[in-house]
Amino acid sequence: MKKIFYNNIIIFLVASVVLVSSCSKILDQSNLNSYSSTQIWDDANLANAYLINLYSIFGNYNVSLDGLSDQQSGISFAANAVTTTNGGGALAGLANWSDSYTNIRLINQGISSVRTGTLPLTTQNEILGQLYFMRAYVYFSLVTTYGGIPYIKVAQSVSDSLNVPRNSTKECFDYLIQDLDSALTYLPTHILSSSSDYGKIDGNFAIAFKGKVLLYKASPQFNPSTPWDNVYWADAYSANHLAYDSLQQQGYQLISDYSQVAINSGNTEVVFCVINMSPNKTSNWESTTRPASLSRGNPYSCPTWEIVKAFPMVDGKSYNDPSGKFYQTDNGFAQNFWQNRDPRFGKSVLYNAELYPAAGTPSGYRQYTSLGIANTLDAYGINPNAGIPAASNNNTYTGFFILKNGDLNLSQSQVTNYDVNYNVMRFAEVMLNYAEAANETGHSSEALDVLYQIRKRAGIEAGTDEHYGIVATSRTEIRQAIMNERNIELCFEGFRFKDLRRWRMFNVLNGVAKHGMESIAINSDGSQMAMTQAQQLATTYQLLTSNFQYLSRQVPMTGVLLNTLPDSYYFAPIQQSVIAAGNKLEQNTDWGGSFVPTIN
Repeated sequence: MKKIFYNNIIIFLVASVVLVSSCSKILDQSNLNSYSSTQIWDDANLANAYLINLYSIFGNYNVSLDGLSDQQSGISFAANAVTTTNGGGALAGLANWSDSYTNIRLINQGISSVRTGTLPLTTQNEILGQLYFMRAYVYFSLVTTYGGIPYIKVAQSVSDSLNVPRNSTKECFDYLIQDLDSALTYLPTHILSSSSDYGKIDGNFAIAFKGKVLLYKASPQFNPSTPWDNVYWADAYSANHLAYDSLQQQGYQLISDYSQVAINSGNTEVVFCVINMSPNKTSNWESTTRPASLSRGNPYSCPTWEIVKAFPMVDGKSYNDPSGKFYQTDNGFAQNFWQNRDPRFGKSVLYNAELYPAAGTPSGYRQYTSLGIANTLDAYGINPNAGIPAASNNNTYTGFFILKNGDLNLSQSQVTNYDVNYNVMRFAEVMLNYAEAANETGHSSEALDVLYQIRKRAGIEAGTDEHYGIVATSRTEIRQAIMNERNIELCFEGFRFKDLRRWRMFNVLNGVAKHGMESIAINSDGSQMAMTQAQQLATTYQLLTSNFQYLSRQVPMTGVLLNTLPDSYYFAPIQQSVIAAGNKLEQNTDWGGSFVPTIN
């Protein structure tokens, strides 16, 4: 149901023409005074255009976000990846200082001006609710990137200086909650997917996001001296419990098929989404994840062998858990990694010789990745018997592609038309936020119940104890179980690096290589199959996943490039150019300054 206020795209375009007549870009700071507030807040179309531009703060699909983590290929943290010169530039997906304050300026102008216009009171209230939420959303990204920042609440002209002191991190969190509470007084509780307003912020998104903000406030990132035992966990639990109960009572729930969470737009799991609608608004997700031979370019971030191994077996236990029904050694597992897995694996990762019914492919098409057998655009490996040079993609490919959220109804010529809605928040995240806060406040049974629900939906076997393979009982064990579940349930959605940062767990990444899996066709006796025979069988898709031997390879293959993430990366430095522009803005302590970005 792609209805939303984005149905008003024509209004947006018309309004843009009006605005552009007085400024080169709608968001060009230097021209904000070129039109009066009366022009905007007396006219519903202009007010709508003003808001639509600000909705860009929610972003869109970005496959590179998980390239920072162990889920996908990519080495993003070479020596000095983050400096005071580039600020947090290497930390993709985190806040950019200048862009954020440009948006803050526009948001504050809207908050201070909307009441001066002649729009109906109900419309003014609706606008205020969205603007208060947006201010909290932008500042949250800044705070989680840098720690405390100048939390400016008043409208500023373009000539006003941002040379103001930073608020403490605790003050910033307090202001974030105040803004979200203000938003909740004005926002409608629930905008249904059938409404023409679908895609606007509603109260349910605000209450769930408030829980997320308080989860971060309590987190180890902000409380390194008392990571799991600080007083803020109680507030995090109350807010996330309220969000979970409130949304569930209104009909939010996990949908039955995990693979349809994104593809089935407007479903009961979506709390808030960015609406994509071809041709006016599309995403590059399909063109940057699909195998290159079926796309318009190369996928530049592919699933790692590490995330493949992280998915549990269908009994809910790890492949190397001796108590599991499908226990295997590392070597044994490598040769049949696709069998008896958590069903989310097959719905998230495309592997060698798997059926892949993308539009325009022949019946029974299988996606090969084996060097000498696969299309050279998709090949991964170094097999000298292939008779051709090692694959040119070995530094970015892994032998796996992302299947999750893929729209296989698009043919190769249509991949750039991908317009699946981008889920900014879904109910599974609300559930996992609640579980984490519950566990840290002594409500372990509530935390475990959430994990059971998520695994039940996934299709994992309940087991005789109906615990879906989870054996955790202590607070520490349940914490790890929640972390593991977030890694799988939210894979490729941009959460992993931010979660590791929030938990102060860069040790998971620091100095650890990533790996792919090369596939080599073999005969029934285990010997290598003649390349000509393998190629012939592959042309009619007779080679199955089980007809290959699998060998782990480091990614990238050229050179030993490992992640290097010092503790100073838990908070990015403010760029030196920003610091130099005034004398009141302090740099973070880990970057040569005196400002402490943590709470305790």
